[in-house]
Amino acid sequence: MANGQLSAVLQYPDVGVDPAPSILPLTVSGLSFEAAGRRLLDTVSFVLEAGTLLVVLGPNGAGKSLLLRLCDGLLTPTAGALDWNGRSPAEARPHRAMVFQRPVLLRRSAAANIAYALGVRGVARHERKIRVAEALARTGLMHLADQPARVLSGGEQQRLALARAWALQPQALFLDEPTANLDPAATRSIEQLIRLIRNAGTTIMMTTHNLGQARRLAREVLFLHQGRLLEQTPATEFFAQPRCREAAAFLRGDLVL
Repeated sequence: MANGQLSAVLQYPDVGVDPAPSILPLTVSGLSFEAAGRRLLDTVSFVLEAGTLLVVLGPNGAGKSLLLRLCDGLLTPTAGALDWNGRSPAEARPHRAMVFQRPVLLRRSAAANIAYALGVRGVARHERKIRVAEALARTGLMHLADQPARVLSGGEQQRLALARAWALQPQALFLDEPTANLDPAATRSIEQLIRLIRNAGTTIMMTTHNLGQARRLAREVLFLHQGRLLEQTPATEFFAQPRCREAAAFLRGDLVL
């Protein structure tokens, strides 16, 4: 791409700024989920405010990833409701996105993976080219545009998954363990990208097992234990003085049963 073309691409309005009416806040009320006769998530209620970066913490099996899938509409709750600022989950669907711990990538080039997602969302062909180039440039992947997505490194694949989600201009973005199994350099790159996406106007809710990462990124923390929400606290307060003994034990590194 010539310098003039790249300059024009980077003048395109910030991804994450959606002209549609806001779907936030997301109000989650009494959310529960059962499978095989077990209640895996139990009457969880909280509010995801616009502009925040909410990190979900808790021991293994607490229901963190399950909660994200329910919020994104990938699973149907057994009970409870999700209110997207007066809109149903189906109505809010075009304005949210999710990135998984192991991104699902098509057997296509990096650029084509982004273009395909935009096509599914009904973005016009001429606009797709602009958004693809912008997403690749902003995530440092322009030089890999024509490379097959599945031969990229783990860190590059995760950046591509984030680029693809960001190109959709989501108001809300769900990230499930976005740096799991990545080395420190790749983790730092992903964290920088997450900050860029939030600063561009996208609200983020993510899970992580990395307490250092949670301290670096979170504005708010949800703490889950055995499928129950024990606290929703500003991040600075949570790490300084958690309100429940289970969270305090978790932060000490104790086994929380």
